[in-house]
Amino acid sequence: MSFKRSTNYNVAMKLLEPTYSKSKGVNEKTYPAIKDVPDTKLFFGLFRTFGGTEMDSNGIHTLLDTAKIETWYRSDIKAECRVYIMETGEVYEIEGKPEDIEMRHMTMLISVKRVGGKS
Repeated sequence: MSFKRSTNYNVAMKLLEPTYSKSKGVNEKTYPAIKDVPDTKLFFGLFRTFGGTEMDSNGIHTLLDTAKIETWYRSDIKAECRVYIMETGEVYEIEGKPEDIEMRHMTMLISVKRVGGKS
């Protein structure tokens, strides 16, 4: 059975690719300011949140703001990147390696977690 897209990809997002520099022998990862990201990094996808992920750690109950992004395949979307949601202004960090659905280089599924804790 072949994968079927869920719906139209209508959420505008920008890919934030990190740059690396060495400071005192340690690699530091920095992301560009949103205004400095070129339009070539703009892509569209389906963004679903499912209400977050509940977690208990050391007796403290927390709710992580997680989501799934389904989009057309792009080879420049990697695990170390972040995704900026144009409509809300929120930034999400990619968790793990994005999944190339059926290894066909047509669509991909990305798990993300929101950066920061403010709403």
